[in-house]
Amino acid sequence: MTGNIHGTPLLKTKPKFNYMKKIILSLSLLLGVVTANAQGWPDNYDGVMLQGFYWDSFNDSKWTKFTKQAPELSHYFKLIWIPQSGFCGGGKSMGYNPLYYFNQNSSFGTEQELRDMIKTLKDNGIGTIGDVVVNHRGTLTNWVDFPAEEYKGVTYQMQSTDICSDDDGGKTKEWADANGYKLSNNKDGYEDWGGMRDLDHRSANVNKCIKAYVKYLVDDLGYTGFRYDMVKGFAGSYVGEYNVHAGVKYSVGEHWSSADQTKAWINSTKYNGIIQSAGFDFQLHYRFAEAINQKNWTILRTNNEHIIQSGDNYNRYAITFVENHDTQWRSSSSTGSEPILSNILACNAFMLAMPGTPCVFLKHWLDYKNDIKKMIEVRKLVGITNKSTYTFLNTSDPDYVAVFTYGGIDKSKVLLTVVGSNVSKYTPAAAFTKLCEGDGYAFYVNGKVDTSGWQAIIDRIAAEDVPEPEEPFDDRQATIYVNTSLPTGWTSGSVNFWVWSDTDGSNLCNNKTWPGDKITQTKSIDGINWFYQTYNVTKANHPINIVLSSGTGSIQTVDIEGIENDIYLEVPNEKIGTKYSYKDVTSEHSTGIKDIQADEMETTMPIYNINGQCVGKSTGSLKEGIYVRNGKKFTVR
Repeated sequence: MTGNIHGTPLLKTKPKFNYMKKIILSLSLLLGVVTANAQGWPDNYDGVMLQGFYWDSFNDSKWTKFTKQAPELSHYFKLIWIPQSGFCGGGKSMGYNPLYYFNQNSSFGTEQELRDMIKTLKDNGIGTIGDVVVNHRGTLTNWVDFPAEEYKGVTYQMQSTDICSDDDGGKTKEWADANGYKLSNNKDGYEDWGGMRDLDHRSANVNKCIKAYVKYLVDDLGYTGFRYDMVKGFAGSYVGEYNVHAGVKYSVGEHWSSADQTKAWINSTKYNGIIQSAGFDFQLHYRFAEAINQKNWTILRTNNEHIIQSGDNYNRYAITFVENHDTQWRSSSSTGSEPILSNILACNAFMLAMPGTPCVFLKHWLDYKNDIKKMIEVRKLVGITNKSTYTFLNTSDPDYVAVFTYGGIDKSKVLLTVVGSNVSKYTPAAAFTKLCEGDGYAFYVNGKVDTSGWQAIIDRIAAEDVPEPEEPFDDRQATIYVNTSLPTGWTSGSVNFWVWSDTDGSNLCNNKTWPGDKITQTKSIDGINWFYQTYNVTKANHPINIVLSSGTGSIQTVDIEGIENDIYLEVPNEKIGTKYSYKDVTSEHSTGIKDIQADEMETTMPIYNINGQCVGKSTGSLKEGIYVRNGKKFTVR
């Protein structure tokens, strides 16, 4: 995690015993008993993960986009890691300035869009890995006021006493002492990070809040596992504890350090003696950079410097990557100090040929999709898992490196991978067949690998390599509704709408000067009075944004962004900094669209699904579901 992040200032036994043990185990499985063995990362796991974002990927990482892409992604990935999905307080955020745990409206979509995406991915065989940021947390108006959140009748709120006493190098304590607040008696004891409050995980209240949060992510939202941010900031034992409580079997921590230190952290996550989390293999990323900088690909043979060392049991817990959102700046650096950018395919080929669980970076996926698809398909054909073994071939030529990776239970299937600046220098034995090649890499397999279906795979990939047609977009109108019940101090009888385009910044108000349009008209829906105004949305992926204010505009909300359809908003008596927060309550008030039968509808107007996407003008081809035409809901059965 980097960026400018806002935050206020194991006896042989008698056969009978084994038999009974087997019965007990079988009963446990039958009854659905969850044990700590289900945690950490699966053994002999053969899946590949996609990191579904890069820095500022607000468009490419929209929940709605992944929902549409699920069928294609399902051929190649079993997991997708997405950004932290909680509300961070308004404005664009990658999620690393966490504020709310149970409000899941983010810069990537609404909570309903998140739920739809997670379910669709799951239906397509893809688990969603949530980015869990619990080392630190943001506050509302001062250094120590965390938001109060209610979930299933229980209120969760962290207090000033949940903050490590040496937070921000002691600056937080200085402020707390001067303003009559108490911090925890415990120092952090781990890596400090300035800018937001470092949480004391030894606090019973912090423990309670986070356990409720991670349980909510799994049981309510449907997440499959977690990626923990900045785990160098708190004890690894808590990661183990949280994982067991939530019941996840996929967990990876961002422990940015040496291989030995990362292995030590992995061990520290043990719960009842069982490892509970994997770790990112940062050192493999650095080996790529060194190999490219020094023009010597044999550097990749330095096994002891990364977690996927052949024969090392930590292969199971190594999540490998070429780049991620925090390292991507290196490849595009003007200094070219780590020019991975020019060797992306070679690096991805090596990663996807090796044990561990590969995590493909979204930017690489988008730019080199066909090659990466072939690499993943070869990995699957050979049967490579996170526990596979490998052997480097004897060569000292710096222009390439060649390695055997053994797949399958009997290790008879072999993938020969050659990567580097001149892969054509290496000629494999006749027993190997080249399946695919590209810039800086070549994949060969031995005769034990069944390649009879390879051409069908190539044909499928080619068929997928068609630009996604741009969906027809009919000009639409988005009505913004604001609950007339506003906080004390707001002017009664009106509210100001300051509205602008998300794409080009153009002002959409009738009154072009701040604070924009003064809205006095109201409408009663579901027994609630709402201020409302309608605005035109004329382009796909061209949402509008709004700031609500009162009077002359000195009292105002945070930016409310990404509006493409009707939205219902409330302004709670809660501030984020000096500005009021907001609550999107659209899902609670959809009854404002009245039910009518399909045969009552006009036949010339466009039809939209409940996600606001135009699906044509004819009802004849519609699947069962709920649709909207002319602002009215109708059902197709």
